[in-house]
Amino acid sequence: MYADSRCAVNTITQALDLAISLKDDHIGVTVDVFHLWWDDRLQAEIARCGHEGKLFSFHICDWRNQPVDMLNDRGLMAKASSTFPKFVMVEQTGFRGFNEVEIFSNRYWAMDQDEFLKQILQAYRTRS
Repeated sequence: MYADSRCAVNTITQALDLAISLKDDHIGVTVDVFHLWWDDRLQAEIARCGHEGKLFSFHICDWRNQPVDMLNDRGLMAKASSTFPKFVMVEQTGFRGFNEVEIFSNRYWAMDQDEFLKQILQAYRTRS
């Protein structure tokens, strides 16, 4: 959604190929549910990231069907358009880093933050 004005690296295949070509142990790939849910090579490329040792971080949320804001209308894991469950494959690669909850959402930010945190924890626990 932002490729027209920002970055030309917009698939996990492109990101991984670039990371490998740079031959640096400090360069890898972030799997970000919000930006990759649509990728038809997702499963194979996440597995390849794990095989290459290039899976560095995992940003989790879910894509909301017809968001009201293209950046700040993300959903809770497996509570929006159910794209999140297919991302459990990240853990199957051997990835043991942090799962970073990245729910940019004007709607959630406006609510009681203790309640929001409870909803995040519940969604995370029932994500698969």
